[in-house]
Amino acid sequence: MNRCFGLAACAAGLLTSWPAAAAPDQASFNRNWPHWRGPAANGLVLQGNPPLEWSETKNLKWKVVIPGTGHATPIIWENRIFVLTAVPAARPAATAFQVNPSTQVFGQEAPRRGPGGGRERGGGGFGGRGGGPTEEYAFKVLCLDRATGQVVWEQTARKEVPHQGIQSSNSYSSGSPVTDGERLYVSFGSQGLYCYDLAGNRIWDKDLGKVSVTFGEGSSPALVGDTLLVLQDNNGDSFLYAFDKRTGRELWKKSRDEGSGWTTPYILTRGGRTQAIVSGTTAVRSYDSVSGEVLWQCSGLGSNPVPMVVADAQNVYAMSGHREPAALAIRLGRSGDLTGTDAVVWKTDRGTSYVPSPLLYDGLLFFCQRTSAMLTCVEAATGKPHFEQARIEGISGMYSSPIGVNDRIYLAGQNGTTVVLEKATEVKVLAKNDLEDGFDASPAVVGNELFLRGRKHLYCLVAN
Repeated sequence: MNRCFGLAACAAGLLTSWPAAAAPDQASFNRNWPHWRGPAANGLVLQGNPPLEWSETKNLKWKVVIPGTGHATPIIWENRIFVLTAVPAARPAATAFQVNPSTQVFGQEAPRRGPGGGRERGGGGFGGRGGGPTEEYAFKVLCLDRATGQVVWEQTARKEVPHQGIQSSNSYSSGSPVTDGERLYVSFGSQGLYCYDLAGNRIWDKDLGKVSVTFGEGSSPALVGDTLLVLQDNNGDSFLYAFDKRTGRELWKKSRDEGSGWTTPYILTRGGRTQAIVSGTTAVRSYDSVSGEVLWQCSGLGSNPVPMVVADAQNVYAMSGHREPAALAIRLGRSGDLTGTDAVVWKTDRGTSYVPSPLLYDGLLFFCQRTSAMLTCVEAATGKPHFEQARIEGISGMYSSPIGVNDRIYLAGQNGTTVVLEKATEVKVLAKNDLEDGFDASPAVVGNELFLRGRKHLYCLVAN
């Protein structure tokens, strides 16, 4: 099958849906990166030819330092890049300045990080234990020029001392924004939900209250038509919210029997009905996007299911990799409680992911073991393994979710190494690329450009 035709048909027929009357046409989404997992919200790059090889001196278009800390994946619309960060408020205001034609620095050097990858100051204990943070943070939205990396605008959504600490490997800005091409939707969790136009003007904001999330917060909002979905799984009362994206008016709010969670709703349309599928320790659930009604649910995952689900025409694939790790293939088109029924097509407890979301690519399901570069590939329809827990040499630590483009798979490691594999039923390394940073956010691709948001820098790498 022609690559461009196959992926475009997949996106149009199965995956995230933006009705034409509510947003730009599908072609606009295909050539941008409006969601942390891309235009189809599943890690597949529908149109793009990013570089295969790069370094600090090779195929580097520009490099900027992003102040503060954050794991939020940048999103890109046309000539603008949007990225979130949390900056200690006592630090001087950030400005951008040119260093040399290929490298720029934005503001001051990012805070030092401890051995676990976390900040060495201002963190306190996570989940309210061990003492909380005492330093005020500015929760910032940055807009950069895609061509140069220069700052176009910067907005501070809120300044406050976080009410709880975080795990050392998390940040105070881990959720990513989302755009419909007209407005930008930003969630800082307990620090508020915000809507901006693409010029940086605040349209509306909502305070959903403070929640207790063990290890710190991290869910990203999702869009479906004119509805913005926000997940608030935590140690108190958990909810899935639906808001009118234009006004911020609450459309519905559904209670969830869940504890702390960090996943993001996945949107798909099937049989004329659009559903939001949300993973959970108690159950994976499908919600009607209009009413919030639970269409189906299925239990069987272990604790702390962070990965976002993926889907094809037949099944939804959900996984967890914490305690009692598991992956489930759940048949679409059913209703009610599917636990223990033949709607569970296959299940495995081997090599499943704790943090990175899986990649479903041409009928192959790729996923990492916990937070390591131990990669498994199975036949999505049957669960039959092609290879299991294969060590990808050069990568140490995986929080970033893989992306697929041009029959390649890009895996970005916490140690700064990104390995490019051939999309195949055996491990075939095409390139190994090292940068002077570490990566927790996921890669983004637009055209022939690859964007990598590190702990200090945002890189723009370009194929010649």
